Amino acid sequence: MPVYNEAETIDRIIDLVLSQEPVQELIVVEDCSKDQTWEKLQAWPARDSRVRILRHEHNQGKGAALRTGISKAQAEYVLIQDADLEYDPTEYYLLLSPLLLDRADVVFGSRFAGGAHRVLYYWHSVGNRMLTTLSNMFTNLGLTDMETCYKAFRRSVIQSITIQENRFGFEPEITAKVAKLNVRVFEVPISYYGRTYAEGKKIGWKDGISALRCILRYTILK
Repeated sequence: MPVYNEAETIDRIIDLVLSQEPVQELIVVEDCSKDQTWEKLQAWPARDSRVRILRHEHNQGKGAALRTGISKAQAEYVLIQDADLEYDPTEYYLLLSPLLLDRADVVFGSRFAGGAHRVLYYWHSVGNRMLTTLSNMFTNLGLTDMETCYKAFRRSVIQSITIQENRFGFEPEITAKVAKLNVRVFEVPISYYGRTYAEGKKIGWKDGISALRCILRYTILK
């Protein structure tokens, strides 16, 4: 779980994650927040031994936080969870089922495949679909939501990948690198409760440009 300035939601999301039966460990990487996130996090390891907290001394971005957290994972499966409340931990079973049934090695949770979702930002959805389509063209995957946070992996798969992107470029980078491994990729519908910028949403148009760069970098140029 990468975390940056999520003091308002951090306790609630951790509670939700830990209440899910499959969760064996929760690695939280605090990316040098400017609010009270770190102070709240420090109480959690004593409350639940499954929680491990790490902190970056300087803000580096979501990809960097994921790189740190994934390298420390010990459980058989690794699932990415944002620290806001846009994604619902009660749906972990949807992502884990193909892995547990040995039908997949990587599972994407799609916000555009039929799950309930909050209606927000038309141009964001257009941009997302365009980036997903472009990614699919170069990876030959048939995803509907490349940019989704909810991705689950066999630990052996995700730890075999060198993550280079520090920010939101993690999504197209990891998609391209998974495609090159020729592993089994599944996609399942998930719910999505998006936030507005006033509520704390962080991704912006510059990250869309960066995603385009990453698609080209990790598919054509490498």
